Amino acid sequence: MVTIKGDDIVTIKEVAEKYHISQDTLRYYERVKMIPKVTRTSGGIRDYQEEDLKWVELAICMRNAGLPIEVMIEYVKLFQQGDNTIPARLELLNNQMDVLRFQKKQIEETMDRLSYKISRYEKALKTGKLIWDKGENNE
Repeated sequence: MVTIKGDDIVTIKEVAEKYHISQDTLRYYERVKMIPKVTRTSGGIRDYQEEDLKWVELAICMRNAGLPIEVMIEYVKLFQQGDNTIPARLELLNNQMDVLRFQKKQIEETMDRLSYKISRYEKALKTGKLIWDKGENNE
């Protein structure tokens, strides 16, 4: 997390470097309302505060998890409407958790299959012959 030092301005450049995303991506997140409007100086320069940075971190986390942009926009919209939207936000997050659990299961199954194939190929390197278990599709 970028730390805020006294009255120093935390610029878009610093935030982009810290989180390894482009300045254009940060501007896009704000423009499409994936994150709330970032605090600005009297001259209009983005001055990221702790709360702004938390939203950036959440957006990056959710995008890395595959959350569709539209869902993140809906989450921000609900948040800005206040605590009466807590049930809707909870449902949105629970739905995303279900999607991630399904994706995780698919990834684990794929990794298991690849591990098996790798083991067969490693054995083939030692024995000089590629042998599959009975009933296994050889490729």
